[in-house]
Amino acid sequence: MGFDIALAQQSISSSLGVIPYPSKGQSPNQQNQDEGECYAWAKQQTGIDPVAVAGAPPPPSGPAVGGGERVRGAARGAVGGAAIGAIAGDTGAGAGIGAVAGTMAGGRQARQNRQSQAKQAQDAKAGMVRQFNRAFGACMEGKGYVVK
Repeated sequence: MGFDIALAQQSISSSLGVIPYPSKGQSPNQQNQDEGECYAWAKQQTGIDPVAVAGAPPPPSGPAVGGGERVRGAARGAVGGAAIGAIAGDTGAGAGIGAVAGTMAGGRQARQNRQSQAKQAQDAKAGMVRQFNRAFGACMEGKGYVVK
């Protein structure tokens, strides 16, 4: 038995992670045609293009991202450190130590915020793909396929 080039290409359903069974004896060519029609229909119904969703860039990361957590942390730390320094007799040293500690705490908060944003973006993508796949599956079932 020879290797069929068409089998090497990934079908629409397999790229979506959907498995349709041709319960009415549809040919592979008919299934490909039905998948193309259902892809277009699901895209129109949901407004979601899973190719665009998958290719969407992740949220930006790096030191420029964030809501100023390090600066706010440094300011809070400096104020708290100055108060402690005043009690100990050296306001300036206390403020400096507090600012360093606050900057570190702010950096930790910035990293946590970025991780949270990345998870939210990933969850949103997954939800859109699930919605699209439900529409795609409904269309395929309407064309006589059992979809899992």
